[in-house]
Amino acid sequence: MAQVVVMPQLGNTVESCLITSWLVAVGDVVDASTLLCEIETDKSAMEVPSGVAGTVLALLAEEGDEVPVKQAIAVVGEPGEALPDDLAGPAEAVVASQPEPAADSAAPTAPVEAAPAPARAAEAEPTGVSPRARGLAAEQGIAAGQLAGTGPGGRVIARDVEAAIVAGPALTAGARAEASGFVPGAVGTGIGGRITRADLAAAPEAPVAAAPAAAAASLEFPGEVTETPLKGIRKVVAERMMNSLATSAQLTYTATAPAAGLLALRKRLKNAADPELSGVTIGDLVGYATVKALAKHPVVNAHLSGGVLSTFAHVHLGMAVDTPRGLLVPTLRFADTLTLRQFSVLSKQLAGDAIGGSISPDLLSGATFTVSNLGSFGIESFTPLLNVPQVAILGVDAIFPRAVINADGSVGAEQRIGFSLTADHQVIDGADAARYLRDLCAAIADIDLTVLG
Repeated sequence: MAQVVVMPQLGNTVESCLITSWLVAVGDVVDASTLLCEIETDKSAMEVPSGVAGTVLALLAEEGDEVPVKQAIAVVGEPGEALPDDLAGPAEAVVASQPEPAADSAAPTAPVEAAPAPARAAEAEPTGVSPRARGLAAEQGIAAGQLAGTGPGGRVIARDVEAAIVAGPALTAGARAEASGFVPGAVGTGIGGRITRADLAAAPEAPVAAAPAAAAASLEFPGEVTETPLKGIRKVVAERMMNSLATSAQLTYTATAPAAGLLALRKRLKNAADPELSGVTIGDLVGYATVKALAKHPVVNAHLSGGVLSTFAHVHLGMAVDTPRGLLVPTLRFADTLTLRQFSVLSKQLAGDAIGGSISPDLLSGATFTVSNLGSFGIESFTPLLNVPQVAILGVDAIFPRAVINADGSVGAEQRIGFSLTADHQVIDGADAARYLRDLCAAIADIDLTVLG
């Protein structure tokens, strides 16, 4: 009996996931552990196993589709077996898609009877148009609803649009005498959707021979051009950063603190017999001191939303992590209640899970303050952007030598670490930001006492 695989729910707050790539095709034999596809939420990514054994009968969404959790994404069963009746529903969500060939190649062999070849017009309305096909059709001026779909259930998919582009428009005899090749923007009003001379006259003006986007771009930028649409985590990060700048009054303050104490304590801990203590890093020490300093400045450990400032009794520390899928910010809950050992172990665990793609989306929200550390890259100063509705974020810079005049008048050098605090000037005045940085630098300078306290 055919079995349906549904989109998993990756956390209590996740409502839908993006299918970034299919790892199987219709007709493939799978077992319970076979990975079907890769998916992303706005915060994390993972691979979806089949969970059942058999032959892939249908893939119910295309790469790039956003699918609600617990909705069917694939069907696995015996070769030739009919799809379950309960898959009937909205065409956008329940039609299958098979791997799409290049535009100039034939459609792949499917386990069901092949649909008619793509044409400019269809005798009956198809059951749906995939988001990818709709976007491609819109770019090329094609009426996707008039194409014959080769996806299961007659759905129009991207290869149908690509085939229509290669074949060119269906023209009346009069229109064919006036046009050659595909005419962007022309919509057929003739019998069967054919383009008439009147349709050509009404179409937006376009070059006689429309060059592909990449070729057109190369006229201005010589050489190969690679265009990659933003999607998944990268798209979400882009949208949030623009929203951050548009909805807050951001101002960055910089300061430095002596790093001799940090370096000395890190050296002592590295030689500790306890592996958890020996693994404490400079970043752990700075993060721990950051949390301790926040206890004195509630306005910095706060959210601003809808004109209401919310301050918090505890620090839930967001930690910016560079992952293969983009920037993620896991949250270390109740960071102010942790010992240095606990802080170090838990922060590494969260970062590792984020990098590996196994972190729960529930741990990628709820931070009250964020730290972004670029010190390991040698960055001496930068402007971190707020993770709104948070009102402040701390950038940790590199440790670098700076000239100093000694007590005896001689010139020497000392190691210092830089900090870049971005704060929302709507609720944090310059003096408030300066006082927090002052206390943080003091906590760093006396890191031994900070850790003991």
